[in-house]
Amino acid sequence: MKIVVTGTRGIPNIMGGVETHCEELYPRLAQLGFDVTVMRRHWYAKDNLKEWNHVHIVDINAPKKKSIEAIVHTLRAVWKAKRMHADVLHIHALGPALVTPIARLLGLKVVFTHHGADYERDKWGATARLALKWGERLGVRYSNEVIAISQGISDMLKQKYGRGDCHLIRNGAPIPSPTDLPSYFSELGIERGQYILAMCRFVPEKKLEDLVKAYSLLKASGKAPKMRLVLAGDADFEDDYSRRLKEEARKCGAVLTGFVKGKQLHALLTGARCYVMPSSHEGLSIALLEAMGYGLPVIISDIEANREVGLDAASYYPLGDIRTLARKIETVCEQPPHPIHYDMTKYDWDIIARQVANVYQSLMK
Repeated sequence: MKIVVTGTRGIPNIMGGVETHCEELYPRLAQLGFDVTVMRRHWYAKDNLKEWNHVHIVDINAPKKKSIEAIVHTLRAVWKAKRMHADVLHIHALGPALVTPIARLLGLKVVFTHHGADYERDKWGATARLALKWGERLGVRYSNEVIAISQGISDMLKQKYGRGDCHLIRNGAPIPSPTDLPSYFSELGIERGQYILAMCRFVPEKKLEDLVKAYSLLKASGKAPKMRLVLAGDADFEDDYSRRLKEEARKCGAVLTGFVKGKQLHALLTGARCYVMPSSHEGLSIALLEAMGYGLPVIISDIEANREVGLDAASYYPLGDIRTLARKIETVCEQPPHPIHYDMTKYDWDIIARQVANVYQSLMK
């Protein structure tokens, strides 16, 4: 069965939650016998790969402009999928889902994965929010099959669109790979067990400025004087927000690693005292699941998507409450480092791949 994937910037080693989702999922589906092709946006490709882990890679040109790159790329990917005689076109995220009716008119069978209500993200203006809402509507209405990555999204699609047949298939946690890289830590100026970690794209809805302010309060109080703040990530599109965030982070002594993957990321996850995610919007954060996979204490905002993970009350704080966030970090830092054993059973990528495979097979029947 030939599967063509679009709606992602691409794989491998490209920043983003949808990108990590695809990087974990599609090699597993290839191992299950599917012929998988992922359409990449050429701006993000740092290599000339034509195949990776048995997944075919096709780079497609698209303008590097936040407002139109996804839709232009997806339109071109749909035409390519038609010419390839794809059995299934799998579209990820709301913006790309705008083209679902076109794909259906071309005779393609479409699976649409809803990763979260992107129109609620702070970075979008009124026009973009409207387009994303239409993407959700068209994707849910015209796709043959719909996948929701969290219970909250699944419930919303049933209530809002009457789509009672959508499949709840959660994001997964990458397999931990504990790593020790003393030279990298020396380069960053940090010590194992002596830093607070956050990892994400530098966009407004991640609320990293709240974490920077909380860390500044922690430093001003004189508590945990050796503790550093490490922000792993960057912005796709440098703008006033990301420049301001980086400036404030440097002022308070935070460490900015830039986008990291592989051994460097594994080392940061292995050595962190805790993981913090102050977001105002999430679908089901793979970064959070990854931190949990490494047994890190986590401190996260109490938004609905985070509460669905079902952690103990001590892990949550009221969104935007910087003083409570600072106190929570202080409490964790005062305790001796110790791993936490989370139940990660439902976040197993091998199980998730088989669930997606079942969706494809039922569609062909």
